[in-house]
Amino acid sequence: MKIFQEFKEFAIKGNVVDLGVGVLIGTAFGKVVSSFANDIILSPLSILLKKANYEDYFWVLTGGEYATLAEAKAAGATTLNYGAFFTSVFDFLIIAVIVFLFVKQVNRFRRKQEVEQKA
Repeated sequence: MKIFQEFKEFAIKGNVVDLGVGVLIGTAFGKVVSSFANDIILSPLSILLKKANYEDYFWVLTGGEYATLAEAKAAGATTLNYGAFFTSVFDFLIIAVIVFLFVKQVNRFRRKQEVEQKA
């Protein structure tokens, strides 16, 4: 019974709840950023590169020639999927910039609060 009580105290603490909320918001935010990257930024770029889906950029390492990654995978070919990697890196960079800007603003706000408290 003591273990249940300890777990209850642990789960009710604010940090655990804050972490859970942060994970949920982060998951939703990741989907929004992926959509922004793929649907808003990369879509116009695909006109220049004449391919609609960046995930279809791949090299076949074993097997024949395939028009799409789905065909290559269905045939069991070994592929190097550099288009999917590019998309993931692009998503990461957008998230990193947004998080950096957010943290920068939070730190600026904290410094302002500290100055006001000292005065």
